[in-house]
Amino acid sequence: MQVSGLQISGLRKGAGRRWRRALALCAAVASLWVFVVVLMLALESSFLYFPSRTLDMQPRDYGLDADEVRLVASDGVRLHGWWLRGRGERALVWFHGNAGNISHRLDNAKRLIDRFGLDILLVDYRGYGLSEGKPGEAGLYKDGLAMYDEAARRGFPPGRIVLFGRSLGAAVAVEVGLQRASAAMILETPFLSVPAMARVHYPFVPASLIRSRFDIETRIASVEGPKLILHGDRDEIVPLAHAQRIFELARPPKRFYLIRGASHNDTYIVGGDAYFKAWGEFLKGL
Repeated sequence: MQVSGLQISGLRKGAGRRWRRALALCAAVASLWVFVVVLMLALESSFLYFPSRTLDMQPRDYGLDADEVRLVASDGVRLHGWWLRGRGERALVWFHGNAGNISHRLDNAKRLIDRFGLDILLVDYRGYGLSEGKPGEAGLYKDGLAMYDEAARRGFPPGRIVLFGRSLGAAVAVEVGLQRASAAMILETPFLSVPAMARVHYPFVPASLIRSRFDIETRIASVEGPKLILHGDRDEIVPLAHAQRIFELARPPKRFYLIRGASHNDTYIVGGDAYFKAWGEFLKGL
């Protein structure tokens, strides 16, 4: 079978058109990727912080004895919170997660106070609840230090202050623990860092371009004192491997408690008595 020059020329032209279409498609996909990445980076805070301004509950709704707290961070931002009274023996400085506000932590706080008699300081980060400003990593660290200093101002020395950080708050607790002495640190559902979380949920975004770090992975080994790390085995947001790695890196003394059946936001509910037993044994050993 003979193939004419005209047929060969047609085949070449057809192949050329297919290559041009393929290149155009690749360029379009690349442009779309760049657009999405740039958009996500521009809206980074929107993917990281989910504050609620409305306080849905008050301490009195749970029968809690509380003082309203007004703090001023080192950069002048005014913060709002509550001092929940226990037996006055030990203060738990609570650094909450990235969604809602302190009113959504009252049920959990009530159970801790009833079981262990802890005084609990709950303060909203800037941009959350009744606190001024907008959230950002450096600002949240300033807020955390202001919270610790309030506990000290109320007469609690480092040996009677426990830092409790949950989810995003775990990174704030680590930062405060690096700058202030405390009796212990409790980290619940902690993550390695924001870039590490981005690799889980947004693998198409280059981690090196993410500005927020909240890096626990490289800092936890520098934190002194006893540590308790808790994590649910069904956490749909933060992989269990993150908490296990943090535990490996942490300096002794340390404990790890796996909350069986718990996802990211129901740890103390699903964990039940066994969860609070882990808390109790840890606190008793301080």
